[in-house]
Amino acid sequence: MAKKTSIQGSAPFRVTHRQVLEIAIPMTLAYLTTPLLGLVGTAVVGRFGDAALVGGLAAGAAVFDIVFAAFNFLRSGTTALVAQAFGRNDALEEKAVFWRALVIAAISGLGLVLFSPLIAVVGEWFMNTEPRVTAAMDLYIRVRLIAAPAAFINYTILGYLLGSGNSVLGLLMQLLLNGMNVALSILLCLYLGWGISGVAWGTVFSEGVAMVAGMTILLVRFRAMPKMSRQLTFNMVAIGRMLYVSGDIVTPSCMLLGAYMLFTRQSAQLGALTLATNAVLMHIFLVAAYFLDGFGAAAEQLVGRALGARYQPAFSQAIKLTAGWGLAVAVLASVVIFAFGEHLIGAITKAADVRAEAALYLPWAAFAAPSGALALQMTGVFVGATWWLDVRNMMLLSFVAFITTLFAFGQLFGNHGLWAAFHIFQLLRGLSLLLVLRRRASTVFA
Repeated sequence: MAKKTSIQGSAPFRVTHRQVLEIAIPMTLAYLTTPLLGLVGTAVVGRFGDAALVGGLAAGAAVFDIVFAAFNFLRSGTTALVAQAFGRNDALEEKAVFWRALVIAAISGLGLVLFSPLIAVVGEWFMNTEPRVTAAMDLYIRVRLIAAPAAFINYTILGYLLGSGNSVLGLLMQLLLNGMNVALSILLCLYLGWGISGVAWGTVFSEGVAMVAGMTILLVRFRAMPKMSRQLTFNMVAIGRMLYVSGDIVTPSCMLLGAYMLFTRQSAQLGALTLATNAVLMHIFLVAAYFLDGFGAAAEQLVGRALGARYQPAFSQAIKLTAGWGLAVAVLASVVIFAFGEHLIGAITKAADVRAEAALYLPWAAFAAPSGALALQMTGVFVGATWWLDVRNMMLLSFVAFITTLFAFGQLFGNHGLWAAFHIFQLLRGLSLLLVLRRRASTVFA
């Protein structure tokens, strides 16, 4: 069994640089495996030298991601509620939160499998792109949705591990999941000739193996914890609360992925070359942003724990330290992308036209980390504090501004306009939450 970090469930406590990094570094590495997986998938399909296949994978992944965003609360909600129970030193409630989330995850995942044909059709209608891109997108969506039950259960496992301070174990689980996914994508797509469906089937098999491994680890862990009654686990009031707040989590998650999807759709309207170009650059954008997600995760756990313990000094320390580290890493990531971005593009695709076009728009991807740093850190703070209503409202404001600028700037400046609108969206998300923070904190610690 993996050892916990040095963070212990007691109050009061002091948040240090070491504690922030003990959570942020493992979770940054864990989160980085997700966009790197996307990079590998794009690179594998890119070996065929067909922009339509790369575009189909990007469009299919966008549809898939926005559907799964509706269930992100299974990770973030579990993290926040477990972290607050951790701050109260309530081991039984930590365990109960996990089982409640798992039941919701399993039922939701099975429902998505049943509705996968409808989801594929709606995705094709929304993207409205050329036939060859649509065909590749349809195949990818239908296969990958088979993984929904296992993927959602893995969300709850990761949420529990992060909320309870087991970030290293969370990293190991993500490495298992995405490492196997990379290997299977290469094997099935390139060596066995399954094409784009090989990338999707690699995900299905990997999610299943990770779920079995994660559940085995947690069941062993739970044996050492106090036993609890079924009445506590399946307390309908607690389950109802989880489902109720899920709406406030689902809405911003859907809008965030909706922004990605609209960006992809508008890219498709500019042609297959622009769609493929932006797919490559968006993967680089996500790699930069995921460097910051570890500090958002640290903010979730430490702020949630501080709220559970009702200890304001730790709350303030968590915000300051995660913001400082996030900004420093954002600047470093931007420098690295400026320096090595063209090499990354060349590794992803060998299509000469895509490589040339992506190099032209590379500076937009390089600024991804600085423009998204505050948004990711503030979201972590508000999620950990379970102030989900504020996240929803500020995301709605930012999303409306994004739609307006996306269509206006896209018409005026083409692809440059699309990227400018996306960066404005990122900046507004962070600044709007920052403006709300002081008022929210004063009501809790008054």
